[in-house]
Amino acid sequence: MTNVRDVPPTAAAPEGRRAGNRWIALVVLCVSLLIVSLDNTILNVALPTLVKELEATTTQLQWIVDAYALVFAGLMLVSGSSADRFGRRRVFTTGLALFGAASAWAAYSGSVEMLIAARAGMGVGAAMMMPATLSIITDVFRDPGERRRAIGIWAGTSGLGIAIGPVAGGLLLERFWWGSVFWVNIPVALIGLVCAQLLVPDSSNARALRPDPVGAALSIAGLGLVLWAIIEAPVRGWTSGVVLGAGGAGLVVLVCFALWERASSHPMLDLGFFRARRFSIATSSVSLAMFGLFGALFVLTQYLQFGLGYTALETGVRILPVAGLLAVVAPLSPVLVRWAGTKTVVGTGLLVVAGGLWQLSGADTASAYGDVLGGMMLLGLGAGLVVPAALDSLMGTLPPGDTGVGSATNGVAVQLGGALGVAIVGSLLTTRYQDRMGPPLRPYRLPQDVSDSVLGSLGGALALADRVGGTAGRMLATLARSAFVSGMGLGLLVGAAVAAGGALLAFLALPSRPSRQHPAAAVHPGPEEPE
Repeated sequence: MTNVRDVPPTAAAPEGRRAGNRWIALVVLCVSLLIVSLDNTILNVALPTLVKELEATTTQLQWIVDAYALVFAGLMLVSGSSADRFGRRRVFTTGLALFGAASAWAAYSGSVEMLIAARAGMGVGAAMMMPATLSIITDVFRDPGERRRAIGIWAGTSGLGIAIGPVAGGLLLERFWWGSVFWVNIPVALIGLVCAQLLVPDSSNARALRPDPVGAALSIAGLGLVLWAIIEAPVRGWTSGVVLGAGGAGLVVLVCFALWERASSHPMLDLGFFRARRFSIATSSVSLAMFGLFGALFVLTQYLQFGLGYTALETGVRILPVAGLLAVVAPLSPVLVRWAGTKTVVGTGLLVVAGGLWQLSGADTASAYGDVLGGMMLLGLGAGLVVPAALDSLMGTLPPGDTGVGSATNGVAVQLGGALGVAIVGSLLTTRYQDRMGPPLRPYRLPQDVSDSVLGSLGGALALADRVGGTAGRMLATLARSAFVSGMGLGLLVGAAVAAGGALLAFLALPSRPSRQHPAAAVHPGPEEPE
């Protein structure tokens, strides 16, 4: 396959054949990307199973989810610049191979700690894949209209992964061991590797700056310390010295990251991009939408299984309204942007997300599935509106040679928002759960390991209630479910406030239409974009 070096494609092939090749390449990229988006929701359905099989606490579940997101976010920017410099297809296929290998490692992990490490390895592969796919698409589809349609399909594929993940996870868990939710990635990775070599064109930017490993290390360290402080705070205390120290150190490291990127001759993230509000506000909007979506899915899958008593498969089916609406609405979002403008679509989408989270936060122990269905549908609808609209705004701001870094920035926004959503919503849940469970259990002086299990997760408390049985067991189960639902409500209410704040930001600051100047000028100081 001819290596395209960021030159206009008109000399490469006749128009008809070239157009057909573009769409075939898009299919290959989207199918391979499917396992990256699939991995989040298929794992969420498996979280209660990990509580039972590996005796994971809620804090450990947060790390199983966030180890992937942290490495994903931390490496995606350097992967994007590497893709621009060394070849987008090359970086994509390398990431696909790493993702498949780490999935095999995760499938056969024998402990929570090993699984967390494997998930971090999967994050390395995903960080190489996602920015490369979007930068290839943006490079191949030069026409703005075709690019919008291609990005809509790309975003819809991500939604499809979210849609089929819960059901696929439920089916696998009913028939196989918990590791099967990771093993399923392996054949897709193998097929994707073969097809990419044959069908996906390579491209690169001969003028791209060299990678920035110092920036990557600083970003991972800073984000890791901040997430560690948030996730560990319920266990160690929100005001404990180690938590405050880790959180403060993380913020200092992130400031150092920004200063390094500003001074570096080859930054992995050109901070000048953020001078354009169509870039910076769009990035923030994606992150805030994912905060609500990932945080809600983290608690809802546990609520549906432990709280309402559904099996993994039944839970997967009941999560479908979130994912299904996201997948259906995402390709329509660019059409709405052309009609109403980016500001309206993104701001409205975030308001819908906030409304869904607010409705879900009102669930209690007497609620049934029908009581939370409306909130779940609003969540999917809102996310489906926000992500493609904000993504088109972000990518349309960038010159063609910087699409790898730009698309990586979008991926960082998704993963960082999701990681913070899981960390903050999960930690608020844990804090409220432990506050409600601790005092009633204190007079019984439970052994330390039993107490840790009960306070560590709803699943641990329900397991002890089953062993105890009788009236005492039923009282413990009722108390635990009530404490969990209370914590879930607190976390989702905070998520609703965050999404509403994002909507206000979008309505006030996100331009509705692109600037008339060339996109390359958007990364330099200049006139603000018109409203």
